[in-house]
Amino acid sequence: MTTDVPGLNPRREAREEALALLYQAELTSSPVDEALGAREVPPAAYAVEIALGVDDERDDLDALIGRHLTNWRVDRMPMIDRVLARMAVWEFRSKPDIPTGVVLSEAVELASIYCGERSAPFLNGVLDSVAGEVRG
Repeated sequence: MTTDVPGLNPRREAREEALALLYQAELTSSPVDEALGAREVPPAAYAVEIALGVDDERDDLDALIGRHLTNWRVDRMPMIDRVLARMAVWEFRSKPDIPTGVVLSEAVELASIYCGERSAPFLNGVLDSVAGEVRG
């Protein structure tokens, strides 16, 4: 059961939970299932959906992101930037009901909180380019 609380965004919180799960899996080179199993409190259903979706499609997501990088490679991106990019691209592809602007702004906002100062503009540019390919 979810309760709407004024000022809180359940999808934003789920994205943050998914970011934590995917970051942990990336950091430990383990599947997301292990990160999920280690949680004492189960994450939101949308967080699990994102994390498992990104984990299942990682190679395809990386290939798509890589096509939109100039003089850079996905494996050289900072880990959190890479995870955020994968999450956003997964949402572009898997959640057509979520507006492109929402996916972009959420990724950029999370980057401005959790990443370096150059990450938000970098991700905005890359993800905007990917969105053009994926969503037209």
